Amino acid sequence: MTRHLRRTALLTAVSALAGLALTAAPTTATAAGPHTPARQASAGQAPSLRELPEPPDAVKARELLADLVVADEDDVPGYSRAKFPHWITQYGTCDTREVTLQRDGQDVVQDDQCRAESGTWYSAYDGLTIDSASRIDIDHIVPLKEAWRSGASEWSTPERRAFANDLVHSQLIAVSYSSNRKKGDKDPGNWKPPLQSYWCTYSRAWISVKATYQLTANPAEVNALSEMLDTCNA
Repeated sequence: MTRHLRRTALLTAVSALAGLALTAAPTTATAAGPHTPARQASAGQAPSLRELPEPPDAVKARELLADLVVADEDDVPGYSRAKFPHWITQYGTCDTREVTLQRDGQDVVQDDQCRAESGTWYSAYDGLTIDSASRIDIDHIVPLKEAWRSGASEWSTPERRAFANDLVHSQLIAVSYSSNRKKGDKDPGNWKPPLQSYWCTYSRAWISVKATYQLTANPAEVNALSEMLDTCNA
């Protein structure tokens, strides 16, 4: 069952990749997507929505959280980022990082190699607005090493590649490099976004990814996620 669910997630990602190849984005990105906020907010005003694929609502997220296998997570030997190949080509010359930068940014202009030359990005973790792609990291909501120690060590390389480049589920988001470096490979029991206003979305996204890929969660992680979901009703 677990392997079947992971294969379903992989096939979904591959299907989406085929769709991207057929509808490659233009080099100048200004059009709004289905989860794109009206990006004409006044200076310093945070967008109300992110382009992160919408995770399940809080009620569904609690159901998924209750269904996760709870287990202590050991530091499984053998981890290497190279075992999660990224960033792969999504279409043309555009890799996963560049696609995410275009998706999450405002007025992003790309060169003929799909590299972001200009634009602005709002970092939902810490509320910073950033005007240089070099100061942006693409964060894995569930970090690669966290996935490794909660089940991905048993996956095949294609499964880990799909996980590391998944644009279909709520797994990748453009954030400030400073917030991403502080997060590292920590789960919510050890790190939460500094902006409490983002805890609801972050916990829903984390739970969704863990459930989709049938990853385990440790007790402190589960408790933290439950507390973060409480903010959805605040």
